Amino acid sequence: MANRRLAPATEQPRDFAFSEENAAWAQGQIEKYPEGRQASAVIPLLWKAQEQNGGWLPQKAIEAVADQLGMPHIRVLEVATFYTMFALEPVGRFWIQLCGTVPCDACGARELKASLQERLGPAGHVSADGNFSWLEVECLGACCNAPMVQINQDYYEDLTPESLNTLLDDLAAGRPVKIGSQTGRTSSEPKDSVATLTDATLFDGSRVGAWRKRFEQTHDGADSGEEATKKDEAASTESRARSEPKPAHPDAGRATERPASDAPAQHAADGKEPKGYADVATGETSAAKPAEIAAADAKAVEEDRVLRTEPPQQPVASGADDAVSEEQDPEKRADAAGTRPEGRSAARDDRPDDLTLIKGIGPVNHRRLNDLGIWHFDQVAAWSAEEVAWVGAYLAFPGRIDRENWVGQAASLAAKKG
Repeated sequence: MANRRLAPATEQPRDFAFSEENAAWAQGQIEKYPEGRQASAVIPLLWKAQEQNGGWLPQKAIEAVADQLGMPHIRVLEVATFYTMFALEPVGRFWIQLCGTVPCDACGARELKASLQERLGPAGHVSADGNFSWLEVECLGACCNAPMVQINQDYYEDLTPESLNTLLDDLAAGRPVKIGSQTGRTSSEPKDSVATLTDATLFDGSRVGAWRKRFEQTHDGADSGEEATKKDEAASTESRARSEPKPAHPDAGRATERPASDAPAQHAADGKEPKGYADVATGETSAAKPAEIAAADAKAVEEDRVLRTEPPQQPVASGADDAVSEEQDPEKRADAAGTRPEGRSAARDDRPDDLTLIKGIGPVNHRRLNDLGIWHFDQVAAWSAEEVAWVGAYLAFPGRIDRENWVGQAASLAAKKG
């Protein structure tokens, strides 16, 4: 995929706002998601903005969507530049997206691409008459009817260079065109002959019944022969087992290490009588063991018990406890960043403002601001830079208040409230 950039400044509109109808539609999309998850509506809103703006997304539209969803501009720009369905430059009246992935490529997409280059010029440029531009994109999901293109919001399938040129001629002239397959097939039915599921035996049960009968006849006729074969195989297996006995133990004849569960220390830890050590060469267990070995085993058991029940304390650097407690105290953290804003003991006339109307403030932060004595829009609107820094550190997201312009939003809401 090629790099995707915004259109030059000379082509960018000075501003963007949804029409009244589209604004209501956008609000409906946002309300589908719970509080704090409004960003999930970013793709539908970008699509509607592109549709309203004549088929492409200007920078101001991207920023308007970001502001409406309370998202940083860069996050919405990342979405717009990732998906090829969003055009970042003017595309003319008809934007042609040519699928170039494997199924379409195998069925003739390269010929369509050559035809578009010959007729319209390089990809990403509007034709001289202002009607067309084209772009090669990834799979559009109509592989059965390859090759295909998407023009604006419609699919045109089963194309050849000739039928594609005819289609473009009709679009340019304003003549009606056929959406979908250009060869007359319905949906994704077989290309050469419609012969799927025409055999009546697939539906009347006769094919399944005949198959079952043949299977049962074959199975019954083979029973006697199969049983004799199985008996011969079993007898042969038993004979080989008798003539080629396996060792009693896979490690017989060579030294092996004692399993951990059979080790003397383990037996002692389990409250059992420790077994004697086995002779490495013979595998025989001695009846007695040296006293020093017994003492070493007992010491190992005790050390193991201590390690399991009393883990050693980790060294703590001087002042570390104070640093941890200070880090966990949001007020101390905030005091190091700025100045605490003046709060009120209660809302005026016991009628607090709904601070969640400020984009970026959810129910949790609403309660935390109330705990700080912040009840009204005009209190937020009056915050100084140092007070903004204090609140940002207290709420554990420094910089967000400036990015989301809480102060400006609060001033606007306070003015509307009167």
